[in-house]
Amino acid sequence: MATSSSFILCSLLLCWVSSQTLATTSFQPKALVFPVTKDSSTLQYTTQIKQRTPLVPVKLTIDVGGNFEWVNCDGGPVPCDSPICKASGSAACETECLAPPGPGCYNNTCSHIPDNPYSSIGIGGGEMASDTTVIQSTDGRTVGKAVVVPRVVFTCGTTSLLGGLSAGALPTTSTYERTRKYDSSNGVIFFGDGPYVFLPNVDVAKSLMYTPLILNPVSTAGAYFEGNPSTDYFINLTSIKINGKAVPLNAALLKITDGNGGTKISTVNPYTVMETSIFKAFVKVFRHEAKNLTKVSSVKPFKYCFSSKNTPSTRVGPAVPLIDLVMHNSSVYWRIFGANSMVQVKEDVICLGFVDGGSNPRTSIVIGGYQLEDNLVQIDMEKARLGFSSSLLFKQTTCSNFNFTSSV
Repeated sequence: MATSSSFILCSLLLCWVSSQTLATTSFQPKALVFPVTKDSSTLQYTTQIKQRTPLVPVKLTIDVGGNFEWVNCDGGPVPCDSPICKASGSAACETECLAPPGPGCYNNTCSHIPDNPYSSIGIGGGEMASDTTVIQSTDGRTVGKAVVVPRVVFTCGTTSLLGGLSAGALPTTSTYERTRKYDSSNGVIFFGDGPYVFLPNVDVAKSLMYTPLILNPVSTAGAYFEGNPSTDYFINLTSIKINGKAVPLNAALLKITDGNGGTKISTVNPYTVMETSIFKAFVKVFRHEAKNLTKVSSVKPFKYCFSSKNTPSTRVGPAVPLIDLVMHNSSVYWRIFGANSMVQVKEDVICLGFVDGGSNPRTSIVIGGYQLEDNLVQIDMEKARLGFSSSLLFKQTTCSNFNFTSSV
């Protein structure tokens, strides 16, 4: 089934859209949909699909910038010289497996490098395979018929790579199916055309602004084949403003040089991470604009926390300074309100949900999951652009309001 040029992800934390070609099936749905939840202990975003022969439920952790899905393996192998192997960016071939033939051990099989971004040791080799997957269709308003996709491609990982993942989960990222969605309770990922309608009858796609996606020519994965570009989604962030006041920062850090620097979106990082000089300048301006807030002791991993006793509440969270991520044009900015900038860590304590990433990070700014929550995020691969809505709370809906309770 060929989807259109975009895929959307939405959860109580986040909405997401992406376009990819998935597979061929006799039923041609308008779009596909995945439910998403957020693990409260690991802060990872997870989904569940049915896969393998016979079908079994498989829980997956979502890494929006990952290269492919990997699981503990079943299914048939992908040959080294196949178009799928070439399209995946593989630079390795399993020519001779010394163990008895079986899942993860076939000759003449395309190979990849499974990478667990939640673990410092989560790297290893793995053969590519394919098997049946069942995914729900949607008309953009509710769930529809289940779609049987017979040959979804993935990579075979091992149990040793599962450290740090949400209980029972495997990481999913795919060149072929960019399924990503994130939520603090429940949410959704779409593949294909809109509308993307949430209760009470709000088409959230109408709220999107767009900025170009940027290719980082050097992979930012923990493990990769030499010469592969990054599969992370980079955007052209040019400045940051707080209550309209520009944050003084080194603009060179916002550009990608030899694979370093720039700004990307991540569901691996629970909160936005900034290079140290950017973080310090950002916090200085924020604190000046938030001088009416009462500072209290910090709570890890956050450095700046405030009493919420006298902080008014609004539809879009605590009444705190507005943060604008300014993109390629000064009129295109991603506005972050209190619901996405402040984290409630105790009954009367809220913290600025941004963290210091050190003086020499690989990427200067990583926009993390918390800042994406209850935002519609669209990745349009055909037009090479990223769409973003800002908080859906303004529309009196959330990413958890997609109707999964009935079918078309």
